[in-house]
Amino acid sequence: MADHQEASVTLPSAPASVPAARAYVGCVLAEWGLGEGEEAADTVRLIVSELATNAVRHTSGQSPTFTVDIKLDHEGRLEIGVTDSYPRRPQRLSADPHQDNGRGLVIIGCLAAESGGEVFVIPTAEGGKTVGVALPWTVPVR
Repeated sequence: MADHQEASVTLPSAPASVPAARAYVGCVLAEWGLGEGEEAADTVRLIVSELATNAVRHTSGQSPTFTVDIKLDHEGRLEIGVTDSYPRRPQRLSADPHQDNGRGLVIIGCLAAESGGEVFVIPTAEGGKTVGVALPWTVPVR
């Protein structure tokens, strides 16, 4: 396995960027040996969708872009982070049972826990934040 792999993409903070972020990460995972339809890849793409959606919806128009970083370290951890320039930390919202939104952080937390991972929030030097997930990774990298 490679010692370290990483990839990054910066996208406009717009709804159309969410599927673009998901597709980008899907391509990176395929290059690293995890293809379409595999459960771990589906989990990572769903996490990216939720993180990117939060970066678009909850930055109050104060973050014109967001960056998706995906890193695989030599210790077998995959980190997926979405960085925006809005300083407020994410907060779990009360989800109305009749609404389709408000569950992103709960979904991310559950997916991370199911996979033996963890959710993290790191402030950036520029005043924004990175919200991400670190997961154990057992797929060999090509």
